[in-house]
Amino acid sequence: SCFCALRTLLFALMVGAVYTCTLMNHTIWLEKKNCTQCVAVNTTICSGYCYTRDTNLKGSFGRAFLIQRSCVPISLVYRAVFIPGCPQDVGSQLYYPAARCCSCRRCDTRTHHCVKPRPYSYDQCSVKLGGPYP
Repeated sequence: SCFCALRTLLFALMVGAVYTCTLMNHTIWLEKKNCTQCVAVNTTICSGYCYTRDTNLKGSFGRAFLIQRSCVPISLVYRAVFIPGCPQDVGSQLYYPAARCCSCRRCDTRTHHCVKPRPYSYDQCSVKLGGPYP
């Protein structure tokens, strides 16, 4: 019926609005070699779902149906933070990225880590916590 189709369309629009690629606040923990503390930093990241389509067809014909996009930043700024507990001969300033705008795009391996590069977690410190900073 028409009502059922309208309800399905409304649900699809609501789900799409909730899970689309957008800026999200995120806390990361930064530390530096030879420094005795780490800092919790609030930054912005890109997060959400992008339309992706894969195919089981092989060859160049199959590639025509392949759409793989990721939620990536199209504008970044780098902010400075000072890590406490560093020796005098170690620079205590560290830069971290903050996304300003996001979009669903092909992931460019020249500028982004399109896969998780190593099994290191940035949501914990190996030294004493010294933050948080905005």
